[in-house]
Amino acid sequence: MTMMKTFRISALLALVTQLTACAQDNNHYEKSNTFKEMNNTTPATQNKQTEIATFAAGCFWCVEAQYQQLKGVERVESGYIGGHVDNPTYKQVCTGETGHAEACNIYYNPSVISYDELLAAFWVAHDPTQLNRQGNDVGTQYRSAIFYHNEEQKQKAEAYKKKLNEEKAFHADIVTEISPYSKFYVAEDYHQNYYNDNSNQGYCMFVVKPKMDKFKKVFKDKLKEAAH
Repeated sequence: MTMMKTFRISALLALVTQLTACAQDNNHYEKSNTFKEMNNTTPATQNKQTEIATFAAGCFWCVEAQYQQLKGVERVESGYIGGHVDNPTYKQVCTGETGHAEACNIYYNPSVISYDELLAAFWVAHDPTQLNRQGNDVGTQYRSAIFYHNEEQKQKAEAYKKKLNEEKAFHADIVTEISPYSKFYVAEDYHQNYYNDNSNQGYCMFVVKPKMDKFKKVFKDKLKEAAH
């Protein structure tokens, strides 16, 4: 596979600095009352069928790897959503001209993990104050977005975003887009389970793993036993 996300050593050093800064910002978020409210929500008591949450938070390799660790998450599917081009390829989406965002469908058991808890994880998984970028990944395809599947998801996403901004849980206002779920195009096979299959690849080592390590510390009580 030809790597489309490449960068020089100087860019890597800048990225490490940026990730450190993001971690500091998120530490404030993690102490916020709104984060605690989301993260301590009790899942549904009755048995329910698998539900879906859809998030865009930068490169989908990162998002997939982080959510795969959580108890109650049954499957994560990487793909493209929110654009105007039918059946887009990764190469097309990377141009930033299709309107699509790299995103993940999170298939979860609501009796084990709530949508609120998934939202708590969403705002930890990336920097939601960055517009159309995450670190050195720049473009609308890397935008922060929540694609809601029903009115309840919409209301919760909007309410928590409002509370977090009012609470000044981050160093700047959250710019996360909240839009209805539309046509989701599943990404090419090699993008699925990417980190687990390519953990020694450069982007995975320098970008995905640091995010994974931080994510595991924040959600240490909610991880699957066999989480990577």
